[in-house]
Amino acid sequence: MKVTRATNATMSEADARSLTDFIMFSQRNLILKLSPLLNRGRISYPQFFLLAYLEEEECLSMSSIARIMGHSTAAATGMVDKLEELGLLRRFTASSDRRKIMVSITEQGKQLVGDLRNNIAQDLAQLMVEDDERLPLKKAHRFISGNRARKITSSR
Repeated sequence: MKVTRATNATMSEADARSLTDFIMFSQRNLILKLSPLLNRGRISYPQFFLLAYLEEEECLSMSSIARIMGHSTAAATGMVDKLEELGLLRRFTASSDRRKIMVSITEQGKQLVGDLRNNIAQDLAQLMVEDDERLPLKKAHRFISGNRARKITSSR
């Protein structure tokens, strides 16, 4: 019994390391992929991440944006100004309190986020079919697939 626990602990550490490699590999690829696309659109990483966040939400108040981004309200306002100028966000007053400024993503902003998401998904799909077993993505894919198979087997 102790041998099984030690083996499972070792396996879990190895799986965690593989998953960590995958996350780091994915982050690096995401940043490399985003760089030219964002430079072309003249937006920063924080601005892109705000767009991606707003794509998931109907709208956010300026104070919520400042809190989420870890910025002052003035800095958040500058970020929103730039994105609004580019046609990626729109600002409006809340119907419940006309003093409250709300922000939502435009169709053009959704298109930018969607295009970047599709490019990243295509890159990941390509990496998953490559035959190099040293790739962290292959390890992560095996890890995820193995966990799915274990869950299915153990639930029976």
